[in-house]
Amino acid sequence: MPRPSKFRKVHHRPEAVYFKPRAIPLTMLDEVILTFDELESLRLADLEGRYQEKAAPSMGVSRQTFGNILKSAHKKVADALVNSKALRIEGGTVKLSVDIKTNKCIRRIK
Repeated sequence: MPRPSKFRKVHHRPEAVYFKPRAIPLTMLDEVILTFDELESLRLADLEGRYQEKAAPSMGVSRQTFGNILKSAHKKVADALVNSKALRIEGGTVKLSVDIKTNKCIRRIK
C-alpha cells in the first residue's frame, strides 16, 4: 500500500479553472484534469523560470517529487492541446496559501 501524499503548498489560485477548444461543443470533448499542485509546478518552473531545486521547497516537496509533478503536468497539458481536449483544474493534495511570507492557509483540498 503506498504512503499517503503530503499536502503540497500552492501559492496561486487561478481565476479560471476550465479551458476548452473554441467552436467545439462541450458535450463532444474529452476532459483532462490538471490538479492544483501540477498547475503550481508549471507556474514555478515554466512561468517564473525557477530551477527544480529552488521551486521544490516553495511547494514543500523534494526536488524529485517536484520533477514528477511537473512531468505529469506537461504530459496532461500537451494531451489537451494536441488532442483538442478540455482542461479542468481541480483537486490534488494541496494547502492553498494566502501569502508566501506568512504561509497562512485558506483551506486544504484533498
